[in-house]
Parts: sequence; structure tokens; C-alpha cells
Amino acid sequence: MTSSTSSQVARRRGTSPVEHTAVTIDDAFWSPRLQTVREHTLPFIYEQIKQAGYFEAYKDKWKQSKVRIPFVFYESDLSKWLEAVSYSLATHPDPTLDALADEVIAFIASFQQPDGYLNIWFTQVEPERRWTNLRDWHELYCAGHLIEAAVAHFRATGKRNLLDVVCRYADYIASIFGTAEGQTRGYSGHEEIELALVKLYQATGEERYLRLSHYFIEERGQRRPEGHYFDIEARKRGEEPSQFWARTYEYNQSHAPVREQREVVGHAVRAMYLYSALVDLAKQLGDDTLFQVCERFWNHLCSTRIYVTGGIGSSANNEGFTSDYDLPNVNAYAETCAAIGLVFWNHRMLQYDADGRYADVLERALYNGILSSIALDGQSFFYENPLESDGTHHRQPWFRCACCPPNIARLFMSLGQYIYGVSTTDVLVHLYIQSTATMLVGNERVVLRQESNYPWDGAIKLHLELEKPAEFGLNLRIPAWSRGAQLSVNGVDIAIEQTAYPGYAHIQRRWQSGDVVILTLDMPVERMYAHPDIRADAGCVALQRGPLVYCLEAADNPVPLHRLRLPENTTFESHFDTALLDGVIVIQGEAALLETEDWAGTLYRSTPATQRPYTFTAIPYYAWDNRQPGEMLVFSESSDGSKE
Repeated sequence: MTSSTSSQVARRRGTSPVEHTAVTIDDAFWSPRLQTVREHTLPFIYEQIKQAGYFEAYKDKWKQSKVRIPFVFYESDLSKWLEAVSYSLATHPDPTLDALADEVIAFIASFQQPDGYLNIWFTQVEPERRWTNLRDWHELYCAGHLIEAAVAHFRATGKRNLLDVVCRYADYIASIFGTAEGQTRGYSGHEEIELALVKLYQATGEERYLRLSHYFIEERGQRRPEGHYFDIEARKRGEEPSQFWARTYEYNQSHAPVREQREVVGHAVRAMYLYSALVDLAKQLGDDTLFQVCERFWNHLCSTRIYVTGGIGSSANNEGFTSDYDLPNVNAYAETCAAIGLVFWNHRMLQYDADGRYADVLERALYNGILSSIALDGQSFFYENPLESDGTHHRQPWFRCACCPPNIARLFMSLGQYIYGVSTTDVLVHLYIQSTATMLVGNERVVLRQESNYPWDGAIKLHLELEKPAEFGLNLRIPAWSRGAQLSVNGVDIAIEQTAYPGYAHIQRRWQSGDVVILTLDMPVERMYAHPDIRADAGCVALQRGPLVYCLEAADNPVPLHRLRLPENTTFESHFDTALLDGVIVIQGEAALLETEDWAGTLYRSTPATQRPYTFTAIPYYAWDNRQPGEMLVFSESSDGSKE
């Protein structure tokens, strides 16, 4: 395995997450949402899975034409549901849910073959096609999600009923794929197993799983004398490789060896899972060159191909990226799973090299591109998250390709792990969510109690409890959107210092029980402008307050939204409305509305439309489409404030 020099690694400031089991969230904003997912979404997803026929394989009915055949990769939804349930069980024990998880595990395990192979579709429906189309058929992807579920279940319950199953499967996979004589030099068309194998290594200590992950990464995109692997397997199936439906291997990030790739391309979810695995391997192997590859991808993504909401992947054609600055609004794809993958990736970047930029992107995706994808009742979902709607785009209770609902659930049920980071010398607060965390800083036990009304209020109070005084650094993220911040310790104002960790206020001192830190972040309403080369947003402005992007919705603005103009000199008023959308801060301000009354019978004329004042109301983007159907708009036309 490749490793980097110690000098390369030394400049990184790595941390570890505080596990979600060591964090108790009691937050006015997040706790009700997490309770909804735990009590309503998890059972709802299970019932949808049943109704969709996922368990019919047990009765061997898939071969009967009257039973609807689900996707080849349907079992990955079961795995993600199991993972979400496991995270929930780890913090909120529930005998009924625990027993249900064991039932599902027994169902899945019943299909494991004597050699260790475990894929329901290619056991029950098309056993003759096992491993014949890694490019399209998701066998290794499904294996990856099952491995992740097994690790989460083992850590939550201590049971090995799924962990032992996936270890047998992973051992079998390791016997099939690799560089030894007689092995297949293939890899997954949909990345996932790479990061899952790292988790399996961490749970078991078995280095063969880490080696297998590393093999899949290094082999990806290689062109051997006999050709690209996906070309080779296509010919074996009797297909012409040039007829690949996606037309390019950029689609699955195998167009070149990973280390040689320069830009973020292809299917967005696949890219995020791949990059997550790169960071995992960089950290486990001490290979900084892999992290440098991710830095290159991150800089490209964040400067050319990400929405203001944290959504990524603008095109439905490839469920992913197109070209720089191609970020349409009304037909934005911005798949929910892609934004979730962005959180996974940036969280890993943050662990490898704690830089506030990564936490900023994580927060943007979490509060906007992801939170928008689940209804307030937790029982309908967006697959796509556009930034503009004519009123016909709505959340659905389920999808034939139902990857997003269980993915949301597993993220939310493990939310605690994203809030804090810790090293032998420092504590980092990445997200401002009211909670209590218990951690070891070096050998010292520290309990950190965070109080906040975030994201509505920028006042954060931290209480420290220690068994004895201890010296360490406390680092509080100063979000890029905050233009001003104030900091005090025990009532004494202190200057904000950013030292070891970019984007964080650093306080180095000898702490003792009872110490109180107060951080106050400014939260003005800000106008957000897009790069001039983003055609859809040229001359437009969006509104943001704190971490939340806002939108206009017809329920509050019963006028054609495209006729509104937001003058540059508009002042904004914000207030909390307890009765609206489970309680939100709304933004109001003066806009100009283009009139049409004097255009009767006229389509074009030599004078512009007249304008009249209009008071608009904006709500957080995450809350749209929870009321009656109607238009929605994130970016509005801007004007210089002059009257026609």
C-alpha cells in the first residue's frame, strides 16, 4: 500500500468524531425532527418496503409475472433501513424495533450461499448472471450497504447475527476480486463497498478488508493491456462496449485512475461515496496523496458545481454533474442522496484536516438540500430538490427507486456524530445543536453542554464539566456566513483567535468545571449572488439568514413570483412565527411587482412594465411544499431600486 511522507501528514490537523452514542441531543429545532423520524419515518419506511413487495422473494414469487419486480438493487433499501434502525437503537432502545430488525436480518441471511455469496436478486431471479455486470447491476454496491448496516447493528446491539454474515460475504468477495492469479480485476460500477470495507476493518480489526478497499480504489479506471474492465466484461456478455448507455465512464468515475482525475464528474452519489472512501483510506493508511486528490475535487466542486442550497448534481440525465456553472433552478436534479453523500464526504474531510470550510459545506447541505427532502410529518420525500417550482413538484410517500427515504433516516439517526470533534489536545464544535457530549481529551474526561436556539439565534452557550482541571484547546466554528462574532469565557470578553484550525475560534487554557463560554454569531439577512456564469441566476438574488437559505412560496405571496423584483436598497425584517410550519423565522421586505393591467392586447412594446410596491414574505427553503401547492422560487430578479 502507498503511504505518504511524515512531513505531508504533519501539516494536517486530524480529529475524530464524538460518536453519536456519546451525544444527547435535546434541541428545540432538531429533537422534534429526530423524534418524528424515530417514531414515524422508520415504521413508515418498513411498511412501504413491505407494500412494495421487497419480501416477496422469500416466497419465491418474483418469477411469477403477476408480481411486480423491484430493482436489482432493491435490497440496499433494506440495508439502509437496518442501519438507521441500528443508530436509533443505540441511543433509544426499543425491544419491538430490535426484534423487527432481527427478523429482517434473518430474512436477508437466509439467502446466503454456501460459498458466502449474498445477493437476493442474483440468487432468486438471475443466479446465472452473478458478477457478469459490475458496471450496472449493483452487486458490490448492495454488499457495501449491507456491510454498513452490519457494522452499525453490531455496535448498537453487540449482536453478531449480521456482522458474521457480512464477514463471510466480504471474505468471499476478497477471494473473487484482486490481482492474484485467477482473480477478477473488477470493481463496482456504483461505489459504496469501498467505504463500507473500511468500516468493517474498523469494527473487526481484520486488515484484509482494508486491503480489499484499497484494491478497489487503485484498480478503478486502470487500462490494462486487455482494456478497461467494463469493456472486458461487456464483451463477455456479448455486448459492444461502445454501446454503453451512459456513453462515458465519467458516469461512474472510472474514466481514468482515481489519482489522475482532475474534476468532479458523473453520477453525483457515486462520486460522493468514492471520495468518502478516498478520505477513509488516506486516514487509515497515512496516505496524504489520496487526500490531496480529494482537495482537488473539493475545490472544483465548491467553485463551479454546487447549488446555494448545498445540492449537487444538476442533471437528471446522468443524475449528476454536467459542466462548470451549469446550475439550472427549475429543473435542478440535486438528488437527496447526493446531498447526503456530500455530508458524508465533508465530515470525513473535516476529520482528516479540520478546516471550517468543510463544516460550512456540511452545514449548508444539512439545513437546506437535505432537510428540504423530508416533509414535516416525516412521511413523504423529495427525490429531486429544485430551486424553483411551478407548483407541480411535490414530495412522494415512496419511489420505485427508493434510495432516498432510508438514506435520510440513517443520516438523521446518527446526527450526533457530526456535532463535535476531538483530538488528544483539542475539542472542536462543528455544529450548533443543543446537546450534551461526553469525550476524552487526551486522558481527561470532558462533558460539554451546549445551549442554543440555532438556527434561529446565533447565541451559543457552552458549559464544561471536568473531573479535574485540564489544559486543552476549545475550538468553535465561525461560519463563513457570520460577518461578526463575539466570544467570552466566564463573562470576560476575549479576542477571537484562529490558530490551529482554520475557520474556528481557538481558546487555549486550563479549564475547570463550571467554566462557561458564550459565542454570539451575527445572523443578518444577506443577499446571495451567484457567479455571473451561472446563466439561471444572472441578475438574480437569493436570501440567506444564518445557515438557512430562504425561498418565496405562493402560499405567502399570491402573485406570479417571476414578476417580483428585489431592489438592492430593500431592508429586511425578520420575526419568528410560532404558528407557521412548526415555527420558523420569516423574512419580509419591500419588493417591486411588475404590473400587467396596462398590457391588455399587447405582447411587446417600447416601454417597460410599470411597478408597484409589494411586501414579500420568505420562508426557509427546507419548509417549502408543506402547505397548499403553489409556486416556489429561491433566486429572484434583482433591481437597482429605481422606479420605472
